[in-house]
Amino acid sequence: MQKSTLVVLIALGAAFTGFVITSVVRDLRVQSPPSDLSVAASPQSASLGWREQYGSSGKDLVFTVDRMQVLDGGWKARIGIANHTANAYDVGDPRATLDRSFGLMLFPSNSEAELNDRNSKGTLPPVRQVVKYQPSLPKVLESGEAWQGTIWAPGALAAQSWVRFVFGPLLVIGKPAKGTPSRVVWITDHTHQLKE
Repeated sequence: MQKSTLVVLIALGAAFTGFVITSVVRDLRVQSPPSDLSVAASPQSASLGWREQYGSSGKDLVFTVDRMQVLDGGWKARIGIANHTANAYDVGDPRATLDRSFGLMLFPSNSEAELNDRNSKGTLPPVRQVVKYQPSLPKVLESGEAWQGTIWAPGALAAQSWVRFVFGPLLVIGKPAKGTPSRVVWITDHTHQLKE
C-alpha cells in the first residue's frame, strides 16, 4: 500500500512538475517575442546611382551613393556630398566626434512611413559608423565645393535588411541663410535590400 501510494505521489509530482514547466515555457513565449535570428549577408555588390537633394535646386545640398559592397567582415560604399548653398558647413571629423554619424542604418522594410515614424519617436536603428574615408572627408565643405570618396566600416550586415545611408550632421558655419536649418542630418530616401 505504501509502495503504490508513493508511486502515485511520484507520478502526481512528475505531472505537476511537467505542468509547471509547460506553463513557464508558455508564459515565456507570451512575454518574449520570438528572437529575430538573422543571417549575415554574403559578399555582394550593387550599383546604386542614388542622387538626393536637400533644398531648392541650385541652392541645395546633394547627397550621392554610387555603389555599395558587402565584404567579408565589413562593407564599403562610394558616396558624395555637394554644397550648392550660400553657407559653408562644418563636417568635422566623424571618427573623433561622437555626434557625427556618417554610415548606414539597417531597417526591416523599405517603408518611408516607418522611417518617419521611428524618427519622430526617436527609435531609429543605430548607425553603422564609417571608420575609414578615402580621400579624407573635409572638415569644412565650403559653398560651391564637393567631396566624393569611398567609405569603409567593419561588421556583418543582416541579409534581407534594407540599407539607408546617413550623412551628418552638417553644421552651418556662421549665420544660416534665411530658411536654412543650422544642422542637417540626411538619411537617404532610397533603400537597397541586401541578399543572403
